[in-house]
Amino acid sequence: MNSSDFNLHPQLVADCHLLGQFKECIVLLHRNAVVPWFILVPVTDAVDLLDLPTSQLGRVMEECSEIGKFVRDHFGSPKLNFGAIGNLVPQMHLHVIGRSPDDSCWPSPVWGNLSESRDYDVNAIAEITHALDSRFGLRG
Repeated sequence: MNSSDFNLHPQLVADCHLLGQFKECIVLLHRNAVVPWFILVPVTDAVDLLDLPTSQLGRVMEECSEIGKFVRDHFGSPKLNFGAIGNLVPQMHLHVIGRSPDDSCWPSPVWGNLSESRDYDVNAIAEITHALDSRFGLRG
């Protein structure tokens, strides 16, 4: 599928900052800065992660792994949560979330338990985008 023909689900657009794109996935940053929460959206019509062809599945998982390493290195998160739920937003998207015993909903999942909210400022978004681009080469 050509990424120029691909549209993000409106809920993902509303909930996230668009940072760029890897080879397989569009890279989003959740607007709530309380935890480092990245969402990767594979450029595909497939609905579920396990529907991807094996070769593409491997590349998508590599990109999720790279984001996980970035979250650990950049934010100092000692724990990563990963999910491919997609019950509310039908477009396939993958959550990579940095967790820490001192975050506001530890040890519960962030879904439905993250009552605290904080926005990223413009400089923080630019710095995260630059760090990702320097490390992985994001496409605009």
